[in-house]
Amino acid sequence: MRPDLRLYALLDPERSGGRELATLAREVAQGGATLVQLRDKLGSTRRMIESARAIKAALASFNVPLLINDRVDVALASKADGVHVGWDDMSIADVRALLGRDAIVGLSIKTIEQVNAAPVDALDYVCIGGVFPTLSKDNPDAPVGVAGFSRLASAMRARAPKMPVGAIAGIDAANAGSVMAAGSDGVAIISALTLEPDPAAAARKLREIIDGEITRRGAA
Repeated sequence: MRPDLRLYALLDPERSGGRELATLAREVAQGGATLVQLRDKLGSTRRMIESARAIKAALASFNVPLLINDRVDVALASKADGVHVGWDDMSIADVRALLGRDAIVGLSIKTIEQVNAAPVDALDYVCIGGVFPTLSKDNPDAPVGVAGFSRLASAMRARAPKMPVGAIAGIDAANAGSVMAAGSDGVAIISALTLEPDPAAAARKLREIIDGEITRRGAA
């Protein structure tokens, strides 16, 4: 399945402002989020499964897929729509063996070596980054910036022209337009949605920026 990456909302209990993740999921979906991911690096497996089930129920009426960060077991138990993994997580081949062809599977990309090694035939999308500095994740690697994103995205599309390519890390309303203008199919966002006073309004504003750039791209 080719997911709609335009506004990819990442939900993390450590970056939720104390709000319930299912409530945040509903609000960002109301505002125009097209894909949601549950990321919980500190919680127990039981908490993740319970959160995932609640989020999936909240998203049901919006037809917005739910992915789980890293945890294939949580995705299976909660009947999520897929997973997003990194290079140190379960291999894409093993993910596919467990989740099947209908699941959405995404991969993080940081370097040209990873672009060249990515198993593109088994992936539904990739997210490149971090693009900008972020406080939401420990990241020893320097941000790639907009120019670095553009270079990696071009290399990925040379390998897989139809692969949806998103951008991640430090993206907000002030810089989302520049990333979209650099050729991204969408942006993955945490704090600029979930820590805003009105997540639905924040999502609407971001969608205006994202859709505006996509329209300009089509008219060029």
